[in-house]
Amino acid sequence: MLITVKMLIIFYCVRCVKVVTQKPPILTEQKGRSVTMDCNIEKAESYYVSWYKQIPNAAPQFVLRYYHSHSSPDKYGDGFTSSRFTSKAQSDIDYQLIISNVDVDDSAVYYCKTYDSSVSEYVSQ
Repeated sequence: MLITVKMLIIFYCVRCVKVVTQKPPILTEQKGRSVTMDCNIEKAESYYVSWYKQIPNAAPQFVLRYYHSHSSPDKYGDGFTSSRFTSKAQSDIDYQLIISNVDVDDSAVYYCKTYDSSVSEYVSQ
């Protein structure tokens, strides 16, 4: 009986973690065009969504921070400007990163991150 109860507790705690989903998994675009990446954070909480860029064998770089009710990002990382990088929200759980005038140097893995109060940790995909 103890094993069954323990398994239920583990399952419950795993399920309470906010699931972050990003689309599309791979995106290809021509130089000079714009790209949009989606991030769904599953449940609404009053926390910012941050976007990061990571190239192989390098530390992640902070791109920007955005809150769904704001008209524009409130903070940018070094080297990321509002003229090319922005974010918007379709709802309080659906966010987008938009990169304008795409360049070869923009090739990387991008991911969103937010805070999950149920586990007191930051979560990302």
